[in-house]
Amino acid sequence: MTTTLHTSGKTKAASSHLGLAILALAMGGFGIGVTEFAMMGLLKEVEVGLNIGTPEAGHLISAYALGVVVGAPVLAAVGAKLPRKYLALGLMLFFSIANLTSFIAPDYGSMLVSRFAAGLPHGAFFGVAAVIAASLVAPTKRGWAISMVMAGLTVANVIGVPFATWLGQAFGWRLLFVLVGALGLVTLALIWKFVPFQKAHSDASIRRELGALKRAQVWLAILIGIVGFGGFFATYTYISHTMTSVAGIPSAFLPLVVALYGLGMVAGNIVGGRIADKSVMGTIYRVLPGIAVALVVYAVAVHWPWSAFVMVFVVGAAGSMLVPALQTRLLDASPDAPSLASSLNHAALNVANALGAFLGGLVIAWGWGYIAPALVGAVLAVLGLGVAVVSGLLERKRPLAP
Repeated sequence: MTTTLHTSGKTKAASSHLGLAILALAMGGFGIGVTEFAMMGLLKEVEVGLNIGTPEAGHLISAYALGVVVGAPVLAAVGAKLPRKYLALGLMLFFSIANLTSFIAPDYGSMLVSRFAAGLPHGAFFGVAAVIAASLVAPTKRGWAISMVMAGLTVANVIGVPFATWLGQAFGWRLLFVLVGALGLVTLALIWKFVPFQKAHSDASIRRELGALKRAQVWLAILIGIVGFGGFFATYTYISHTMTSVAGIPSAFLPLVVALYGLGMVAGNIVGGRIADKSVMGTIYRVLPGIAVALVVYAVAVHWPWSAFVMVFVVGAAGSMLVPALQTRLLDASPDAPSLASSLNHAALNVANALGAFLGGLVIAWGWGYIAPALVGAVLAVLGLGVAVVSGLLERKRPLAP
């Protein structure tokens, strides 16, 4: 009886330690989500504060996304020889300092540079955080662990972004960066305290990490993310215009719309992690057509306020279900270079952001209306499914390395 109680106590302690380690990594995702998305809600204040126009303010968001795309592979490869805990700490310290420099940036040029710098550690942090989380659990629970780390990003859209937007509107938009810098410092303390130390792989090197880029399956997984997830961003970018102009929802209700989208992302991320543990490619095969159907239904339902509210949640959930499976797929496709491969998922998602926003804006400019981006998104999801099928067929001929 004593032995049983002792074993049970050890199990609970281990479970608690695992939970705190994943919470520490998810907190980093929360801070990253706040700085990435809150800027969109504070653009008008940024324009006034820096005395710039809307296009220039939009370039600040583009600069951050460009930083993600550049920083993800570069920092993950450069940090290959570091123990993963130290790499995560270094990236979060970089992130915190970069955001605090945005707070004191005196003009548009310096702000542009600081936003680019703040984006650099984004993808690399998520990459190494996903690898750490996956290493702490059994192989059959990797999808769940990765989804829990990503939950920080999705929860940020429900809690952090609305709060940061309110804070910036009420007391000054630059306080956004103080808030994010503080979140980064809290994350540093949590990672230092709760994430276990793991030695770097004995064969780790920049060359070894960059070897991931030689694998066709890595590029196919990246392409699935860029094309398949592009539809999610094609819809999300223009959601405020669609809700007000098509659904007839007053602009005062837009925070509710964004919150519903965020709640859908949280739910989809959790479900996506669970089903990815059962079958990674099976999840991708099922979720991509699900996204296409959801976007087509959204294009019809958005003509009525109540059905529009429902489909906003559904679209948010459908899109987020894809992320844990893509993250896991990249780890499977390059087991000897996990940090770089995993970080590339976030570079891909930021390219998807740019692609979706561009194509959605294009069809609006052609006069097809505000529901057109959702239909473009449905087409992109189907094209992403086509890429996934090609990936699966190639895997039959040449299975992934164990």
